Amino acid sequence: MFMIYKAEHNDLQEILQLQYLSYQSEATLFGNKNIPPLKQTLDEVVDEFNDGVILKMVNDKNVIIGSVRAKEHNGTVYIGKLMVHPDYRCKGYGSNLLAEIEHYFPQKRYELFTSTRSKNNIRLYQNMGYKIFDCKAVNDELQFVYMEKL
Repeated sequence: MFMIYKAEHNDLQEILQLQYLSYQSEATLFGNKNIPPLKQTLDEVVDEFNDGVILKMVNDKNVIIGSVRAKEHNGTVYIGKLMVHPDYRCKGYGSNLLAEIEHYFPQKRYELFTSTRSKNNIRLYQNMGYKIFDCKAVNDELQFVYMEKL
């Protein structure tokens, strides 16, 4: 049994550790571990905690196995760092986390982004009603796809 709760301040270190583990697969897509989620500090996560909502998904042993973050600005909810522990992927937990964070900000425009190489992420977001509205090259290797749900 898995439950989703609003994260508390004392969960942030565990969430950051999960982030470091979860984003290894993204780093592998580029052959480069120098990606922002793997360089984020605890202080930066605390800032995100103070500015928005961070959810955690816990297993029956109260271990955090998933998380997502969001904050609202000018009527748009920016969703980020949707992650699920590698051992728990492809079981619908990412969809559950995404649906739950949307409930915290009802009837808004939702926006998120991912790498164009992250085909599984794009498919998940499309299955949840998100549509691509922009694509931007960060550098020769990295291109982001921006998606929205109205």
